[in-house]
Amino acid sequence: MKPVIALVGRPNVGKSTLFNRLTRSRDALVADLPGLTRDRHYGEGRIGERPFLVIDTGGFEPVAKDGILHEMAKQTKQAVAEADVVIFLVDGRQGMTPHDKTITDFLRRSGRPVLLVVNKAEGMKYTSVTADFYELGLGDPYVISAAHGDGVMDLVDEALDSALARQEEPEEEVEPEGRDIRIAIVGRPNVGKSTLVNTLLGEERVIAFDMPGTTRDSIEIPFERDGKRYSLIDTAGIRRRGKVFEAIEKFSVVKTLQSISEANVVILLLDAQQDISEQDAHIAGFILESGRALVVGVNKWDGLQSDRRDEIKIDLERKLSFLSFAKFHFISAQKGTGIPQLMKSVDAAYAAAMVKLPTPKLTRALLDAVEHQQPRRKGTFRPKLRYAHQGGQNPPIIVIHGNGLEGIDANYKRYLEKHFRETFSLVGTPLRIELRSGKNPFAQTG
Repeated sequence: MKPVIALVGRPNVGKSTLFNRLTRSRDALVADLPGLTRDRHYGEGRIGERPFLVIDTGGFEPVAKDGILHEMAKQTKQAVAEADVVIFLVDGRQGMTPHDKTITDFLRRSGRPVLLVVNKAEGMKYTSVTADFYELGLGDPYVISAAHGDGVMDLVDEALDSALARQEEPEEEVEPEGRDIRIAIVGRPNVGKSTLVNTLLGEERVIAFDMPGTTRDSIEIPFERDGKRYSLIDTAGIRRRGKVFEAIEKFSVVKTLQSISEANVVILLLDAQQDISEQDAHIAGFILESGRALVVGVNKWDGLQSDRRDEIKIDLERKLSFLSFAKFHFISAQKGTGIPQLMKSVDAAYAAAMVKLPTPKLTRALLDAVEHQQPRRKGTFRPKLRYAHQGGQNPPIIVIHGNGLEGIDANYKRYLEKHFRETFSLVGTPLRIELRSGKNPFAQTG
């Protein structure tokens, strides 16, 4: 099994910066603001031929009794329980704090190997930067600069040695065949995204807390259900642009949009107990523009009266009519109602997005569509649609060749899209049609 390294420390000591360096990515948000990371965040790293998993955690408050700090502490404690070795980061420029002592007490009780790491030590002498931290009783501190990379390689080598020593029978991990279906779960703040992730996973992997904006990062979590592999992406709730004040919120919007673009299937989560808003439509529009397969979950459906349910369905049809290609499911993320049907639609949407359409079948479908309804004339010439082939996946792109195709209007393109969608049962994915004209033999020369 790949060794697991957990990064732990009080807020703003550089855990996410170190995570990004170890995973050679920018998957963790980094800003000079304490409290940015709240959930456990997993990534893969490799030093030479040595692969490992690393967990980034939020600022640790071990003694917090309630509220968001308590929830963050639960996440960090779970990360420590999952880890083979803990890297405990402290701030070399700020020196030791009472908070560091509290975290040390918890880590000593955890039974995990702990490496004490003094970060932000660039340009400082080892003796001066480490002197305070010997009081913690965790042995000789490692001195690094996560931002510059100083000392990081030696630290990871030592962490991996400690992790492997803890594993009784180290084995090379065999990756299952096939690719994960990447699912981004998006929506406005507080619609139940983290609750849905926790329900799918059957554990509290991400914080579900009754306060808008709890999730500030995008967390990707490998997951298996009914023998199928997925990666769930729980994204920060998107807020209307006028309400995006904090730098953190701006980061979160970018991460959410990136997650949509990188996903195979997006679950757009709506709140049945709130009106469908303009912001819901904007998020849906971005998903459509990105070409991602889509399933819509209408959450908090339990407890609503039948007349209210009818009103919501009418409102959905009116405001989100452009999502007619997607399946809508009325669910309760908290109680698990409707989740199996939701996941079946995710599978179907993925299959439709990744479908391979043979050129002969596409061309036959095109000619059938033209035979049933020809395009309008453009002046004296009627566009000639000759053959079609597939130009891409996720979303499927159908490229149509012919003459004078610049004369085809938007209505006829929608007709062709509907015809292809019905012919090949493409449910849950947008469909793109590209028109490519050869030289018009009837064009005037001279």
